[in-house]
Amino acid sequence: MLIGKFKDARSEERYLAAYDEIAAHWPVPVRDLDIATRYGPTRVRASGAAGPPIVLLPGVMGTSLSWYPHVADLAARHRVYAVDTIGEPGRSRQTRPATTGEDCAAWLGELLDGLGHEEVLLAGVSRGGWLALNLAVRTSARIAGVVAIEPAGFAPIGWSFIWWSMREIATWFDPRPRAAVRRTLRPLLFGGLKYRAHHPQDYVFTDEQLRAIAVPVRLVLGGRSVIHPARDVEQRVKALNPLLDVEIVSRATHALPLQRPELVTARILTA
Repeated sequence: MLIGKFKDARSEERYLAAYDEIAAHWPVPVRDLDIATRYGPTRVRASGAAGPPIVLLPGVMGTSLSWYPHVADLAARHRVYAVDTIGEPGRSRQTRPATTGEDCAAWLGELLDGLGHEEVLLAGVSRGGWLALNLAVRTSARIAGVVAIEPAGFAPIGWSFIWWSMREIATWFDPRPRAAVRRTLRPLLFGGLKYRAHHPQDYVFTDEQLRAIAVPVRLVLGGRSVIHPARDVEQRVKALNPLLDVEIVSRATHALPLQRPELVTARILTA
């Protein structure tokens, strides 16, 4: 079965030990929830006592913990739910394959149902942005809006991204103070390399799908992104749907959340 899992028990134990150590330093009070879905229980870290709810979706191998630089500011004004994506390393447990975009949308829809809010803002980075948009192209139920930071889904992922990723991973060894986020999360990055993920490829959204989006969407793109030509994406979506707003951050790459964390937080807060 195409179920995500670690290559062996020892790899999983070491990964989860690192996960729990980082989780213990979450900067605000938190309650861990396990939301039942047909694809398996999904771990959600809930913070913030009041305010319009926000669901945070990480990039590949990011886990809910990748949102720790943002959560204090977000939780001061909102009820915040940071998600461990099903089929990725983390504390969610996949029990059923998710092999299509429809499966991914069904999983996220069931997760939102389980949280119980009438509407939530979806905020996602990279694949998390794709997951949010993948649901929004199908339904507006329970979605107040979407903030997608460098989302996949606007061009095929090619070798330029693979080479960029290899160079980016090398920067996670940087010991300088400006690399604090990388130092904190790098045990998860390297431990996650021993997880065998099985999920559908992030397909390119069609014009018909983008026209069908019926909620406000903010796309925040890196001007130097390697997963899509940002200006082409801007021209395309503006011609298709007035609900889709695009911001291009001129010198940013696909690592925009690491390069401009304060901007990412601000764009979510003002969505």
